[in-house]
Amino acid sequence: MKRRCRDFSRNSWGIQCKEMFSFVILFFALWSSSSTQFQDEYDDLFFLDFDNEVESVIPATEEAISCDCQREHTEWDKLFIMLENSQMKENMLLQSLDEILKVELQAMRGEMLQWVESLAGTCTTSIEKTVSQLSRQMGPMLAKNGKEAEDLSGMLQVSEQGKTLKEILQLSQNLSYRLSHLEHAWRRRDEADTQQRSLLQEDSASYTATRGGNFILNSLWQELQQTKAELKESQKRSRQHLLPVGCETALLFPMRSKKIFVSVHPTTETKFFSFTACAWVKVTEMLDKTIVFSYGTKGNPYEIQLYLSHDSVVLAVGSDLNKLIAPNVIFAGQWTHICGSWSSANGNTSLWVNRRLVAATSETAEDHIVPGGGILQIGQEKNGCCVGGGFDESLAFSGKITDFNIWNRTLNDKEITGNTGEESCGIRGNVVGWGVTEVLPHGGAQYIFGP
Repeated sequence: MKRRCRDFSRNSWGIQCKEMFSFVILFFALWSSSSTQFQDEYDDLFFLDFDNEVESVIPATEEAISCDCQREHTEWDKLFIMLENSQMKENMLLQSLDEILKVELQAMRGEMLQWVESLAGTCTTSIEKTVSQLSRQMGPMLAKNGKEAEDLSGMLQVSEQGKTLKEILQLSQNLSYRLSHLEHAWRRRDEADTQQRSLLQEDSASYTATRGGNFILNSLWQELQQTKAELKESQKRSRQHLLPVGCETALLFPMRSKKIFVSVHPTTETKFFSFTACAWVKVTEMLDKTIVFSYGTKGNPYEIQLYLSHDSVVLAVGSDLNKLIAPNVIFAGQWTHICGSWSSANGNTSLWVNRRLVAATSETAEDHIVPGGGILQIGQEKNGCCVGGGFDESLAFSGKITDFNIWNRTLNDKEITGNTGEESCGIRGNVVGWGVTEVLPHGGAQYIFGP
């Protein structure tokens, strides 16, 4: 039985050996260059006698077919099993490699995220430090610039004060000269009186002495008149450089600009049935319309306007159609006191310039009521938008304004006359009071102080 199985095996394998003979020779050649680890296991394969097996092939019989096929693995079986195991190992290695790569990539991704987070924290810290350093550096620079501006303003004020002191010194020298001249004239008169007493006996001599005395008196009178005129001129020049008498502060508008204005914030109701507004004004240049102050609401931006038009003063109520004009009453570079009043009952409107009534009319915006809740501004026209928005540069005021007051009634002649006297800056309105009501400069507008 064993022989038959062996013969059957030889018969089946003999056919395959012819087909794979060349493949085996090639495989053995490649296998000889592989590792020595598997050399001992396959040494027997190199000494197989394939020729004998091919020559002793016997046809298979039914007895051989029914033989027990549970036999030991041949070298070929081992070889194919080895190949299958190698492929399985290769697949396992590839799968392990994929898993390792996935784990490594996940670990690398986590490290990258941590690195990005740490880098973002570092950048944020660096930016905050840089901003903090810039803030610390900008603070002293701004303080230094502010101090330089204050020093420059102080130098300008000192310069103006120096000019005024020079004029006062020159005036004192002139007065000293005039007084010495007057003293000399009085001495001459005394000498003339002595001569007159000594010559009383002679009529002709007495007549001559009287003429001499009259001549001296006329000379003294002329000297006094000239001294008085010089004093008035010096006071006029001083007022051009300083503030009006009794005023300690003023608003300076250094140039005509759509960004420079002053906002006024009264705490009293601004609904007017009548009003009086007064201010000291020293304008640098007057155009067709240069605003002193304006009051308006969203519904009507032009409720009240006091403005200058070349050498004229104009007060408008309700609109520019209802206005009173006082021509040829103001000049650039000089302090001028302006008052305007209006009453709704009969439309009476008046303009006062330097304690003098210069224009008056009636039926101006008669029965009109100026509504409250509006915006009050100095140096610019209310435009219906908001505080400080959309101004027109050509309407801006340039110069100085002080002692700005508003009453919710019409002042009488005596009150207005007193308001322009030497104590004018001590009188305050009941709606807007200079030195009491909040008045805020914007843009380049600023407060200046008298000596």
